[in-house]
Amino acid sequence: WGESVVMRILDKASVVLDFPVLGFSPRTLARFLEILHLPHGIILVTGPTGSGKTTTLYTALQTINTSERKILTVEDPVEYQLEGVNQIQVKPQINLTFANALRAIVRQDPDVIMIGEMRDLETAGIAVQSALTGHLVLSTLHTNDAAGSVTRLLDMGVEDYLLTSTINGILAQRLVRLLCTRCRQPYPALPELVEEMRLHRFSDTRDITLYKPVGCEHCGGSGYRGRAAIMEFLVMSDPLRRLVLKHADAGDLQDTAQQEGMDTMYEDGLRKAVAGLTTVEEVLRVTTQQEQDA
Repeated sequence: WGESVVMRILDKASVVLDFPVLGFSPRTLARFLEILHLPHGIILVTGPTGSGKTTTLYTALQTINTSERKILTVEDPVEYQLEGVNQIQVKPQINLTFANALRAIVRQDPDVIMIGEMRDLETAGIAVQSALTGHLVLSTLHTNDAAGSVTRLLDMGVEDYLLTSTINGILAQRLVRLLCTRCRQPYPALPELVEEMRLHRFSDTRDITLYKPVGCEHCGGSGYRGRAAIMEFLVMSDPLRRLVLKHADAGDLQDTAQQEGMDTMYEDGLRKAVAGLTTVEEVLRVTTQQEQDA
């Protein structure tokens, strides 16, 4: 009842633009960096609001930010200042929209373009054309998983052949709370839980140990301290391109990506739980039943 206020506090001093700190596993990071260093194409980062998409994009830009590369961003808002990067904040009041800003910066011949969000067909269309003309484009979408980004863009009206020609990879992520390392408490995982979730996939030992939050002075009594992303990275392969041209649904795209070696967010989360970084409950909280059943 009554009025409510939401405040988003950006602590610039606490932001660490480092892939392992964000939650990238060595395998996912290797695949992501390989795609990131391609000279042109589109990389999408997708997830719900507040899932760390912008931080991931900034980390990617920081990685490829050299004196030889001209990097331009269009954001709403500009959350953090990046040295050596030209950042533009959209302002619809003066007609500086995503689309209009993109048209202007493409004429400046950048090597890399970061678009805060693909909100409409016009913005997506300019991004696709930029990728086709030799630019590396990084952007975000709001979808539940990596495969869903393809169907979202098709629903927006982007032509299928343009998507297959430009999209290099799609990273989907969600944030989970990290256990406080000073007070987390180990316990043996129940055999039925190990079997149901197939936790042996993520451990070399027969007996699986999980951890639960306790709470101490260090973590303010919550049992958790910090957050990290669980993620899945879809690399656009020839079999996936053929499915996109057939307008296959997201489920078929997801199945094929998994057959090609993609770990789902659910699997990445369980791996982090077995490693003692988070809890199984946290993973179940941020993933859907459909993802858990896949």
